[in-house]
Amino acid sequence: MAEKKNGIDKELIRDLANILNDTDLSEIEIEQDDLRIRVSRSAPAATVYAAAPPAYAAPAPAAPAAPAPLAAPAASAAPARNPANTVTSPMVGTVYLSPAPGARAFIEVGATVKEGQTLLIVEAMKTMNQIPAPKSGKVTEIIVNDAQPVEYGEALVVIE
Repeated sequence: MAEKKNGIDKELIRDLANILNDTDLSEIEIEQDDLRIRVSRSAPAATVYAAAPPAYAAPAPAAPAAPAPLAAPAASAAPARNPANTVTSPMVGTVYLSPAPGARAFIEVGATVKEGQTLLIVEAMKTMNQIPAPKSGKVTEIIVNDAQPVEYGEALVVIE
C-alpha cells in the first residue's frame, strides 16, 4: 500500500506534489480527521519565465534595440493603457462578466462605476470571487471576454 514512516503517508504527499505540478498551483493543503498536510513550492523567477510564452520572456533581457520591434506589434494590437487605471486579475481563474448565464453584465463600456462596485467575477477552484472597482470612474474598456481564462495580474477592465 502506501509507504509510511512515523505515521506520514509519503504516497499522499507525492500525489499532492503531482497535483501542484499538474495545476501550476504554488500551495495545496488538505485536512482529514486529525491529519493536516500542506505542500508548497516556490519557483525562482527564472523558472517562471522559462515556462512562459516567448512574448513574456523576451522583455526580461531588455536590450536597447529589442523593445522597439516587440513594442510595435503590441501597440497595434492593444492601445497603451495607464496602469493606474487598469484593474488586473488578483488570481488565476475564469472571468465572468455577469452574475449568471444569460443575466445582464455587471458593467458596460461607458458606464460609471463606484468604488467597491462589482465589475466581474473570477472563478477559481469552484469559488466565485467578485472583483470590485478600486476607484470610482467611467469604464472605458472591458479587455476580457465572458468565460475567458485569465492569469494573475492580467488586465481586465480600464476605469478612468
